[in-house]
Amino acid sequence: MRRTALLWLAGAVTGCTGDSASVAADLVFRGGTVRTMDPSAPVASAAAVREGRIVYVGDDAGAAALVGPRTEVVELRGRLLLPGFHDTHVHPLSGGLEQGDCDLNAAESASDVARLLSDCATRAPEGAWVRGGGYQMTFFRGGEPTKELLDSLVPDRPAYLTDATGHSAWVNSRAVALAGIGAQTSDPAPDGVIVRAADGSPQGTLREAAMELVSRHVPPHTDAEMRAGLARALELAASLGITTLHEASADERTLGEYADAEREGRLTARVLVALAVDAAGGPGQVGELTRLRSQYEGALLRPVAAKILLDGVIEGGTAALLEPYLDRAGWRGELRLEVGPLAELVAALDSTGFKVHMHAIGDRAVRTALDALERQHERDGGSGPRHVLAHLQLIDPADVRRLAELGVVASFQPLWAQRDAYIIDLTEPRLGQERSTRLYPMESVRATGAILAAGSDWPVTSMDPLDAIEVAVTRRSPDAAAGDGWIPEERVSLEDILRAYTMGGALAADLEHETGSIAVGKSADLVVLERDLYAIPAEEISEVRVDLTVLEGRVVFRR
Repeated sequence: MRRTALLWLAGAVTGCTGDSASVAADLVFRGGTVRTMDPSAPVASAAAVREGRIVYVGDDAGAAALVGPRTEVVELRGRLLLPGFHDTHVHPLSGGLEQGDCDLNAAESASDVARLLSDCATRAPEGAWVRGGGYQMTFFRGGEPTKELLDSLVPDRPAYLTDATGHSAWVNSRAVALAGIGAQTSDPAPDGVIVRAADGSPQGTLREAAMELVSRHVPPHTDAEMRAGLARALELAASLGITTLHEASADERTLGEYADAEREGRLTARVLVALAVDAAGGPGQVGELTRLRSQYEGALLRPVAAKILLDGVIEGGTAALLEPYLDRAGWRGELRLEVGPLAELVAALDSTGFKVHMHAIGDRAVRTALDALERQHERDGGSGPRHVLAHLQLIDPADVRRLAELGVVASFQPLWAQRDAYIIDLTEPRLGQERSTRLYPMESVRATGAILAAGSDWPVTSMDPLDAIEVAVTRRSPDAAAGDGWIPEERVSLEDILRAYTMGGALAADLEHETGSIAVGKSADLVVLERDLYAIPAEEISEVRVDLTVLEGRVVFRR
């Protein structure tokens, strides 16, 4: 790689006018550890950037020749330089909006939720909805808070609050009445659940498609709120070293907000968008998706994928399982699309160049997704775009190897791979011991040769890659005491999880020739960490801070 770098530089020097400044780098990093994620030259001590591209990777002596009067020199002094992080499954705009609404993510108990809600109700304009989200299902019995409790906190106006997973909503009596939901209201297809009291009346928790019964009545966010929400998300991402955000589901209004931000120079991350797809809409909707891609594609904003939601979540009893849930006889969850219609939709999307990004949590959803992708592989021999399966909480052992065989990207959320209250209280009782020992099989999938990518699903959980990297390596919470962790055989190495957050993300987007590693000619998407992760105990990874984030050679965050 160093020879390649020097040859590239020789060409640049030959083409210059003789002014030394014309070949000097804009940005030089030296005196530290550069982990390139490039197997041909995995470690260096210096790198240089010119006009948004990496022009040198090597030792400090070689970098010195690129320092001119206008070069910014970053003395690493033992710090770690990595490729910028990719978050391969995230909801930036909705997360930023949630922070501006009644944000319950900071609550650590039901009493915290009550306090925050009371504050929100007090601050809200007269007659306005109280909307927001982020409460933990585990704070309430069965994960199902009641409308009576919410009535006591917000008695005089409608309230609509999503739980942290985004797959359930908590509503009060005013919202229920406004939506016209009663004992005779049917659970909406394909997977909606109105949680009911003993007399059949709505209890206050709505799941999956039933959420829309109320959400359609909630006033939309204003343009100013949208702009502020995106600003919050971008600022957070930059501070965490994230240079590429894979927006997991976007409609046209969301696309428009991203496009405005790019046009006005406000985008501080590359945004790769999965356009929201109606699972029941069939191939006929692909034309509209193609229009959106053509209309909104820019340099940093790229609508590259289509998002298909195949099932729900295990803790809500809505993920699609091969075998029944233990707490509900015969119930295997709801699958939004069977393999036949799904394969037809995948074929239509693939033929127009769209990647398919599928939410698949239960093992039946994972198998259905793989069956559909196998049919596509048989059609085109794998010549189309790489497709992505997100979450992969439970995979049947027979299907683990199929991800690699079909070239499917496995986008895990590593922060979830810990035995927290969601696992103990809401997942293990529904799955039993045997299935619960197979959750989030990251190392098993990686060992087959599959492409591993990583994301946060923010605002469901923290966007911070370093929190998630620590959990991936230890299989325990950053706050937990030392030990072997949960399902320790599924721990991944530091190198492998860093590759998932960098090159894995680039591969998930078919952008491996543009980003994901520190190599000559690639986009200068970089992050400087205050400590070398390879030189510290795994238990300290989450404590490390980002010092500098660079997107296409432009510093977008500096601590």
